[in-house]
Amino acid sequence: MSRRIQGKVVEVSENGDLVTDIAPKDWKDIPRSSETRVLIDQEHETIGIFHSDHGQPAMTLVAIADAEAPLKLHLVEDSASMMLGVRVGAAVEVRW
Repeated sequence: MSRRIQGKVVEVSENGDLVTDIAPKDWKDIPRSSETRVLIDQEHETIGIFHSDHGQPAMTLVAIADAEAPLKLHLVEDSASMMLGVRVGAAVEVRW
């Protein structure tokens, strides 16, 4: 049985990260593996959930869940908002 959490982008950070309303209490038990998928604005997808020290290469879209901050989507060395054309209010869904 697959599970999912739905949320939305509530802020675009200064560096273009997409900050969601998916709180730590919601993401803490989600597997951080290739079985986890994050869908943004119904057309962009990334696989897995990482810590901020992820070590992924440039231009990789990663979902980051760290400390007590909400889940965010980060494009390594670029702006996720600008590159994907995603703004505040866009739907975010985590599936596993």
